[in-house]
Amino acid sequence: MLRRNIRLRREYLYRKSLEGKERLLYEKKRKIKEALEEGKPIPTELRNEEAALRQEIDLEDEHTAIPRSTIDDEYANATERDPKILLTTSRNPSAPLTQFVKELKIVFPNAQRMNRGGQVISEIIETCRAHDFTDVVLVHEHRGVPDGLIISHLPFGPTAYFGLLNVVTRHDIKDKKAMGTMPEAYPHLILNNFSTKLGERTANILKHLFPVPKFDAKRIITFANQSDYISFRHHIYEKRGGPKSIELKEIGPRFELRLYQIKLGTMDQGEAQVEWVIRPYMNTTKKRKILGD
Repeated sequence: MLRRNIRLRREYLYRKSLEGKERLLYEKKRKIKEALEEGKPIPTELRNEEAALRQEIDLEDEHTAIPRSTIDDEYANATERDPKILLTTSRNPSAPLTQFVKELKIVFPNAQRMNRGGQVISEIIETCRAHDFTDVVLVHEHRGVPDGLIISHLPFGPTAYFGLLNVVTRHDIKDKKAMGTMPEAYPHLILNNFSTKLGERTANILKHLFPVPKFDAKRIITFANQSDYISFRHHIYEKRGGPKSIELKEIGPRFELRLYQIKLGTMDQGEAQVEWVIRPYMNTTKKRKILGD
């Protein structure tokens, strides 16, 4: 199993190393296409390669014209089976963190919660790979308050690091009767305002934690981005006054996420390449939105 994982990782890194060459070749073909379409002369630096490149252009179709990224490969097989998630915490979790993770287990369908104990991250990742888990979600805390969430996609990544803010669990709400029980049906997803390239990447990581719901499911989960803070809300709806009258009821928990890093490897790989990380000066650029408008 270990040798197989090493071989698969090597193949993945080799494919990734070819990306730069493929991108350069794509740019050359694009310049030649533009020159031919506009009736302009071929750029002088490409005249020696023109015949070979034009032959390649003639053989391409809509599937092969644009080079694929290794980022596409990460979730290429995600739709073939439902996600299987392992939920765990930092060591010696407090009662509020344990309660929050118990509620997250119901939020994510097909999730299994594991007591961390003395296990190290590398052992957890290897066990998850061996048992066909698709994602590992790790929740951190500071002085009894949940403050960090890490989502690591298996087998090769990516890993997204989020800050957790304003966590309100179902356990904190006094009026349990009005809130009702939490259903376990597969939820419909609403992903709002993830319009930039990084926003689409983040939405892709979040949406693949959930399986495809049934058409008539009455459970809704919302990830709404506003000023780079992602609000998580959990509702059910009822049609009490007919098909045009919809009543929403929030059933919790609720929290805010703040993305601060994406790595191209799994959680246990300290040497993994950093795809994006927030920098100190980004906090002062008020007009610039990273995830959406």
